[in-house]
Amino acid sequence: MTTGAPANDPVNEPLELPSSRYLYQYASVRGPNDRTLKLTSEYLSGVLPNMPQLPCDLPEDPDDLEAWFTAAVAQTHARYADYLQARKSGAPRHYFSNRAHAMYFLRALAPTKLVDGAWLYGLAAKWKNPIYHGLLRTYLEELGEGDESKNHVLLYRKLLAAHGAEQWQDLPEAFYIQGAIQLALGFQAEQFLPEVVGFNLGYEQLPLHLLITAYELNELGIDPYYFTLHVTVDNADSGHARRAVDAVQEVLPLLGDRAAFWQRVRNGYMLNELGMGTVATIRSFEIEREVHEIFTRKSIGGHGAHSDYCKIAGRTVNDWLSAPEQVPYFLDALKRAGWIVPGPDVQQSRFWGLLQGDKAQMFGVFNAYELQMIHDWIRGPASVDGMPYTWTQDQPAPGPDAAPFRQPTFRAMQRQQPAVGVQGDVVDADTQTLTEHLATLPGKEAMTHYLASVISPLHHWKPAGLAATKLFSQYAFS
Repeated sequence: MTTGAPANDPVNEPLELPSSRYLYQYASVRGPNDRTLKLTSEYLSGVLPNMPQLPCDLPEDPDDLEAWFTAAVAQTHARYADYLQARKSGAPRHYFSNRAHAMYFLRALAPTKLVDGAWLYGLAAKWKNPIYHGLLRTYLEELGEGDESKNHVLLYRKLLAAHGAEQWQDLPEAFYIQGAIQLALGFQAEQFLPEVVGFNLGYEQLPLHLLITAYELNELGIDPYYFTLHVTVDNADSGHARRAVDAVQEVLPLLGDRAAFWQRVRNGYMLNELGMGTVATIRSFEIEREVHEIFTRKSIGGHGAHSDYCKIAGRTVNDWLSAPEQVPYFLDALKRAGWIVPGPDVQQSRFWGLLQGDKAQMFGVFNAYELQMIHDWIRGPASVDGMPYTWTQDQPAPGPDAAPFRQPTFRAMQRQQPAVGVQGDVVDADTQTLTEHLATLPGKEAMTHYLASVISPLHHWKPAGLAATKLFSQYAFS
């Protein structure tokens, strides 16, 4: 992201965009077919004319880019040092109010993170041209160079699964904008090459929010590896941030209109400012709203599944859940009836006992994400301690006379876990097809062209895509 004014500030989000959700859902499933190419071209053509209207912190002259880069890195490091000093002095977390807040953040970023690196996919077809090799190496590193433990999309999918946040497809339109932009750029590298280079320049800079996010997720006992990996690979010395600056200098024309090309780079850079970025996403969290949405979703399948013997405020549970708009009133009725007792100890709420525990009658109805959200909603301000919903009853209960709960960091918990062996290679129908098709091709050049199509955002995180990425990485630069 850009490193001047706060990235993705809501004041920079008034633009009317084509349907980002539709484009995202279509392109991420169908890939670069004719309709996808038409949609993505129209999408970018509709968005980019608005970019010069937005304030841009890039220099007017590309010759000043190096000085801009140096100053931006120094500013980020200085601001992070201030953050660390403030935390050491007792300041609360800057971003996440509780564990549920952090899990909300992970889920809300899913449409963007599950196409990580996609904006550079179109450069795979340009593997013969050395001026694109830096950008292409960045793309392959986003893909982990075929190593599943380093593939960014696969890492994020596993992170979501670890916290029951795999179901994110009902997120509002604004959360799809960045992912749609990345897919569109990836499928339109030929038409929008300067914009791809500019977007990459903005996205690969090391932002303050990435450093703080990694720090606070670890503090809450949530694996920060996806974010710390970006801190290291985006470093300003030899990583993606440095390479993004070098790429601009390499592709700026010497014979053509340099000023016009640079303006298009600036336009691509400003695409980073659209949609819900990290800071805006964090600020959008409202736990009451999230809990209401969870119960509204459950009411659709659960309004006829309860017996009539239990009544809340004179009405059956089935009756309460028969209309989604009644959910907030139903939750209030549960509080008035004593089924939900707001406070630091969730065990005081009979309703929580229905959801979690050895004899929970509603065990399995709510997933890990939903349980953490309900848990922290019940606990209210006490949830700032980061207690996971799985904290068992044999642990000291929170309360005025109990020692405060302290969440172990994720890294501390990992040190206590036994090492787990790595499984062998996974072979499926697609990897078999990949192997068989490569055997029919006449030589390395033909194989490399074919592999370039298999390492698309659709495939690269799957077993066949990982295998193809390994081979492409070997062939493209040899």
